[in-house]
Amino acid sequence: MRRCLFTLMGGAVIAAGASIACAQTKMPQMAFRDRTLKNGLRVLSVVDKSSPTVTINVWYHVGSKDDPDHRSGFAHLFEHIMFKSTKNMKAEMMDRLTEDVGGNNNATTQDDATIYYETIPANYLETLLWAEAERLASLTVDDENFKSERAVVEEEYRQSVLAPPNGRLFVAIARDSWNLHPYKREGIGSIEDLEAATIDDVIKFHNTYYRPDNATVVVVGDFDQKQLDTWVDKYFAPIPKPNIGLPRVNVVEPARTGEKRFMEYAPNVPLKGVAFTFLVPSTKSDDAPALRMMATILSQGRSSRLYQSLVYQQQLATSANAQADLREDAGMFNFTSFVANGKKPEDVEAALNAEIKKLQDAPVSAAELEKAKNQILTGQLRQRETSLGKSNALGRAAVILGDPNLVNKDLDRLQAVTAADIQRVARKYLTANNRYVIYYLPESERPKSTSINPSINSTKGGASR
Repeated sequence: MRRCLFTLMGGAVIAAGASIACAQTKMPQMAFRDRTLKNGLRVLSVVDKSSPTVTINVWYHVGSKDDPDHRSGFAHLFEHIMFKSTKNMKAEMMDRLTEDVGGNNNATTQDDATIYYETIPANYLETLLWAEAERLASLTVDDENFKSERAVVEEEYRQSVLAPPNGRLFVAIARDSWNLHPYKREGIGSIEDLEAATIDDVIKFHNTYYRPDNATVVVVGDFDQKQLDTWVDKYFAPIPKPNIGLPRVNVVEPARTGEKRFMEYAPNVPLKGVAFTFLVPSTKSDDAPALRMMATILSQGRSSRLYQSLVYQQQLATSANAQADLREDAGMFNFTSFVANGKKPEDVEAALNAEIKKLQDAPVSAAELEKAKNQILTGQLRQRETSLGKSNALGRAAVILGDPNLVNKDLDRLQAVTAADIQRVARKYLTANNRYVIYYLPESERPKSTSINPSINSTKGGASR
């Protein structure tokens, strides 16, 4: 298990297990500059001279929820295509511009955004600003790049979904849990949808979402602000804002009105799985901090409630986890547990329900709450020790939360959570009428009358209650 350290403002380091008065700890404030160009591009910058490096973090407000109908995986596909050729760069040149000077780069596709970053020595800032503007303005979207990266994404699907014994479970959880919202689609994409796509589909998606008024550039590190402004104006300002509309997902997930149960089957399942999902508000909600704290108390570390009860004491499960999966439009509070050999999924389900009832019946202890705050605070402070961590936090506040100033308020919101808040959200959201139950079982236990979903070789069954 990773050892966590807690870094305070004065530079002292205290073991995470020590008693810390979280209410007295203040997150270092991030002094940022917020600027929007005439073409709609937003630029956030933080000068940090602690290291002679700089991070460029580019957030495009397009994620897997924006994939066209029956074209899942498009946002993920473009995460790959953006590393191919442009008008003035050869394919994979971003790697050469970063790795060859001792830096690094990467990208990730989320439900609500696609994020690219480079961390490089500070004297290469201008070069990488040019490169980011180049791939925004002049990306080569052709049949060759499309097909090569489509093949890569399809192979990722095989490796991360089809090959692992439990890969299909997490696809099934999303599909079963969301009724209307496109969060139900596979963010990684499906092979069938990707194979059905055409180059015209790809070009349309690119022209719709990869544009300056849908991008936020975050720069953190050792630079001169005036010089940064000059370079941004030079490379990004000339990129035109398209005159086509910028669509947004406006689907509202309906409230749940009763429990639903799903039976999912897959080959090579060594341990059966049990999952609960509860519909909760978005990450912007006032209840989000309490939901995050509740998940930490339930499953962060071996002293957590779920591990102690289901894994250590009752020995019903090999793992038991809770997650506050909070996204821009709505969220899910998820429980997942894998059943120990010789035990029954029904017993694990009953044990999970018992832990939920404990949360609802009595407030968590002061010690549990303090430990959870220490754990979350440690993670927050560790993140912001690096320019990449700072840029990620600032980008998330601006793009997902809608207000970059929240980067300096997030910790205060978490530290304000009380035991009564956790009990309240447990009672409000972890209810029988808001619960979907998913069993993950070996293919050999599938009833012969059910059919197989060819995309994941699994099917759902069961009825609403």
